[in-house]
Amino acid sequence: MKQWIEGILLNYGDKASLMGQTILLLSITIAIGIYLGRFKIKGISLGITWVLFTGIIISHFGYQAILSMGVEDRPFVDPVLFGFIKEFGLILFVYAIGLQVGPNFFSSLRHGGLNLNLMAVAVILLACITTAVLSVVTDTPLATMTGIMTGAVTNTPSLGAAQQTLADAGQDGSFLSSAYAMAYPLGVIGIIFVPMIMRYICKIDVKQEELAARNKAKIKPDGIAIRVTNDKWDKLTVGEFLKLFDKPATVTRIKNDKGLILPATKDTVINTGNTLRVVVLNEYKDEIIKVLGEQVDLDDKQWNIDHGKLEAHRIVVTNKEIQGKTLGSLHLESLYNITIARVIRAGVELVPNDHLQLQLGDRVKVVGSEEHINKVANKLGNSLKKLDVPNLIPIFLGIFLGVVLGLVPIKFPGIPQPVKLGLAGGPLIVAILIARFGPMYKVVTFVTSGANMMLREIGIAMFLAAVGLTCGDKFVQTVIDGGYMWILYGFIITLVPILIVSVLSRVVFKFPYYTIVGMIAGSHTDPPALAFANAATETDQPATAYATVYPLSMFLRIFAAQLLVLISL
Repeated sequence: MKQWIEGILLNYGDKASLMGQTILLLSITIAIGIYLGRFKIKGISLGITWVLFTGIIISHFGYQAILSMGVEDRPFVDPVLFGFIKEFGLILFVYAIGLQVGPNFFSSLRHGGLNLNLMAVAVILLACITTAVLSVVTDTPLATMTGIMTGAVTNTPSLGAAQQTLADAGQDGSFLSSAYAMAYPLGVIGIIFVPMIMRYICKIDVKQEELAARNKAKIKPDGIAIRVTNDKWDKLTVGEFLKLFDKPATVTRIKNDKGLILPATKDTVINTGNTLRVVVLNEYKDEIIKVLGEQVDLDDKQWNIDHGKLEAHRIVVTNKEIQGKTLGSLHLESLYNITIARVIRAGVELVPNDHLQLQLGDRVKVVGSEEHINKVANKLGNSLKKLDVPNLIPIFLGIFLGVVLGLVPIKFPGIPQPVKLGLAGGPLIVAILIARFGPMYKVVTFVTSGANMMLREIGIAMFLAAVGLTCGDKFVQTVIDGGYMWILYGFIITLVPILIVSVLSRVVFKFPYYTIVGMIAGSHTDPPALAFANAATETDQPATAYATVYPLSMFLRIFAAQLLVLISL
């Protein structure tokens, strides 16, 4: 029996056995790490990062020592296979992220998110400056400090990018993993700790903030009722009004002179005294009320009192022929006498307009009669089963193009070695571009949220396990040789940038407290911090801010780590 177990678990020179043992070790590391990630202390969990620490522990104590079989020292993993698993896992992770954030990447920079993204960029820039200053003051190599920074800001892809950059330069980057692991735990805690400090510095009444956020949330853009008192719009059509208003807005329903509630198409005539239900971005809400007349109090139930003739349904775009076509080119409202109230894409609500291109997986909220809604559903598809079929060609073609892009050298003045986007940056950029512009060229980029999550989690688990198992044997020695100071350096890199930017966001830009908390979590691309913020409030302010700054922050984190490593060479 002992010989049989040794034959399975220990390598006797057989290549197939070596590969099997590598996969065995990787699998058990991931399984144990994910299990440990379920546990929370004071509501805080390190989540998937436990896979890294599990790999370090197993690697440190030694595979054969754990088995206690007394077999002579032999390699039990294939280093080439481990390298492939690490890099391919990272590629899967960043590519899935790109597909998720791509559809709304550019719009998040334009609509109400410019200042938030500027603050996120400031966090990243200050982290780089703090890292460089600490490197000079403590006489720690900048490359090592960059590894500490990747853990302090809890950004795993930037660790992979930094390691890839060192590998391209012919240097060993395994020490970066130890630096990352040292700084990561306090990095997670620091992101949560700073908002608590900010409460006292800025004298924030959290209960008052919560109340204000709830009151603001009650006035949803799709629930604004406005009575037309401005004679300027009398006898004009809805389409003519929206063209003159020239802001992202639409009119979904109208309450006419007889009190009947009807769907409002672009050809519907507005009369003074009519009440309109308007969908408009929050930043333009006050303006459209002032232009039309006065806001009135009508809830959703009152809008639906139309003797059963008016309904609202969400229709899923699953017809591939619709992919990439604009709402204006489809003429849905005029052909079917319905109103499109909004389009929901990747969890983000978009105000419909003629130039908005539909993508597979979009959810279109349609208001109209049951008969007309059914016709629109047939036109758009509305078959959820079709979305369950994976579209693998765009994924692997995108990965191919991303790897090619990542290998292209980019020269910067003053930097001795060309910058490469690497296996993290290249696929991320290509995924964002394909997800955003692919539908224009009939490329199906839709991936269900469950499939995307599976791709991301498998990828990051593979990467972290491989990193932990390859660096654990040097981890304890690194701590003994002075690595314990890296914990302090990492905590400084975590605290200083977000504390400065948090106070600045509050004092200068007057951002709500929970918006700042979400922005901090997004600038660090840190899901545990977002989960902690969401648990503290019933509003969607943290999640909205997180989603707004996440795409740009992820890209800049990866690029910044590469740049710092190149400067250190």
